[in-house]
This record gives sequence, C-alpha cells and structure tokens, in this order.
Amino acid sequence: QVQLVESGGGLVQPGGSLRLSCTVSGIIFTIHDMGWYRQAPGKERELVATIARTSSTNYAESVKGRFTISRDNAKNTVYLQMNTLKPEDTAVYYCNAERVSGSQRLYRYWGQGTQVTVSS
Repeated sequence: QVQLVESGGGLVQPGGSLRLSCTVSGIIFTIHDMGWYRQAPGKERELVATIARTSSTNYAESVKGRFTISRDNAKNTVYLQMNTLKPEDTAVYYCNAERVSGSQRLYRYWGQGTQVTVSS
C-alpha cells in the first residue's frame, strides 16, 4: 500500500517560516520524482516545487527565492522549507510522487494534504 504522509502545516504570521515533510512508504522512493503542490479555496491545484530523483529542482515563479525543496533518500522523505511566507501562500499543500515506467506508464501518488495558513 502506497502512503504519502505530510506534516508540518499550521498557522503562521506573514514573514514567518514553516517546514513541510512528506514521508513515503510502499514505493521505491529513490526512483520517483517528488513534488509539492498546493490548492487554495476556489482555485485549481498548482505546482509549487519539484525535485527529481537526480535531485534537480524546479520552482513556481511565485515561490522562487523563498521556498526550498529537498529530499532525504535514506529517510524516504521530501521537505519543503518555506520562508518569508505571504497570505497568498495560504492553501492545502499536497505531496506528490511520480515516475514513468519503461513502457511509458505514468505512476502518480498523492498525500492527503496539510493546511498552511498565513495570517496575522
């Protein structure tokens, strides 16, 4: 059974920081690209950051310079360090794992989400 379990969300004031964690089980972590997505009320889910199995990273323009994604393959965990948080960062944050098999089949898994609220 594949599980992606997020933690670290909460309420933070503007300008503050949070670190999200996502621990993965049931799949081979090292062969999956990992990502964080978010969904604000009334909006579509959007990409925040990804980290490939090669550890190359990609960020949404809105979070560049403020957020950092990283992975610890020994712990099957991906992190999202969020600094200088803004009210517009308020959303449910979802962890994602993906890989494409040799036969070009896409395997995609999601966590249950963790709420991040940025408010004074």
